[in-house]
Amino acid sequence: MNTNGDNRNPADTTDFGYQEVPKTEKAARVRAVFESVAGNYDLMNDLMSGGAHRVWKRFTLSQTGLRPGQRALDVAGGTGDIAAGMAQQVGSTGLVLLTDINAAMLAEGRDALTNRGVVGNVRYSLANAERLPFPDSSFDCVTIGFGLRNVTDKAAALRSMARVLKPGGQLLILEFSHPVAPGLKPIYDAYSFSVLPWLGKVVAKDEASYRYLAESIRRFPEQEALVAMMQEAGLDNCRYHNLSGGIVALHRGYRL
Repeated sequence: MNTNGDNRNPADTTDFGYQEVPKTEKAARVRAVFESVAGNYDLMNDLMSGGAHRVWKRFTLSQTGLRPGQRALDVAGGTGDIAAGMAQQVGSTGLVLLTDINAAMLAEGRDALTNRGVVGNVRYSLANAERLPFPDSSFDCVTIGFGLRNVTDKAAALRSMARVLKPGGQLLILEFSHPVAPGLKPIYDAYSFSVLPWLGKVVAKDEASYRYLAESIRRFPEQEALVAMMQEAGLDNCRYHNLSGGIVALHRGYRL
């Protein structure tokens, strides 16, 4: 019996940080967060991670296996750091598509890549990770960096990304995860729930959005649980690399 006056079916709700909200509302709430933080996204990433996000992204790029002439998709691509690296890997004869569900973030990504001189082999698409608007077997590699935890239906997004991979193609998921190094978790928790919101308040003038980001990390599946979700989505040879003691993990799997 529901004794708290909330008659919502748990199957109709999902997490938004530590809140449970209707699934129909999460996308709009996430959109509002990223519209708020878009202009300070790169600066805040540098401040929050001490620049380590660039190392994590470089490691991800080292694992793509992309060759000149191939096609790659960067889902929830933000300001395009991973897309820029893959554009270099596939060269002028290849193609990279950078997508994001948020128009403000997609515009930031387009501007950032243009300013970096990454033009000619990159295209942009406003797209929902759960329903990617591309044909089956379109890409040699699909990446999603720090985006999967913000998706309402993560299983649907995994199936969608697996679907657009070519047979033998690889999915790479770079995401905040769960610390495994001894003694790291309490330090990381204190940092996440004290320093991150403070940085958001002082630098981005938005404490609430960065508190959500910290909470969303804690609600994200642990490393082995995400491996199981990838396998359920039809991916093969799924495994992960812990980075920075498990604060971040790079998961990878292949389409048969």
